[in-house]
Amino acid sequence: MKITDTFITAADDSNAVTGRVPPARDGDRTIARLHYDLLTEHPYEFDLDSFNFEVYCLKNHIAREHRDAHRAEFFAKGHPCMRASPLTKTYGFGAHYDGAGRIAIYPVDSKAYAKFVADAGIKKEPAMRSRRPSREPAGANPGARHQPFKPAA
Repeated sequence: MKITDTFITAADDSNAVTGRVPPARDGDRTIARLHYDLLTEHPYEFDLDSFNFEVYCLKNHIAREHRDAHRAEFFAKGHPCMRASPLTKTYGFGAHYDGAGRIAIYPVDSKAYAKFVADAGIKKEPAMRSRRPSREPAGANPGARHQPFKPAA
């Protein structure tokens, strides 16, 4: 199923107030940085499948001439959409899928982000939360540790 005409808003548990460039780690690009680099350098160029495959190839250093050999294995499994991207979960970006399913990102502090959020004609989905919501009742001490069950003697 192709995702089209949809805007992925930043996760509700993200504390980002602006779009932040994800850092590289140990000289190598993280998944977040690969997502950022590809989508800022090529807005609306990749649909979800081609985007995920490109990230996979870059992360695993698969040369262009060897990609066809990896394509069937890669697509034998499912892959996450932009709701699970670190960009929308942590780094303060929203992701827009156009009518053809191609993706671009927008920082939460941009006019374009606000325009997508306000547009009643576009479907909106929140990014996945980074943390599970608390199961504590309202007003409970969020710092208190759960005590294990101890059966009566």
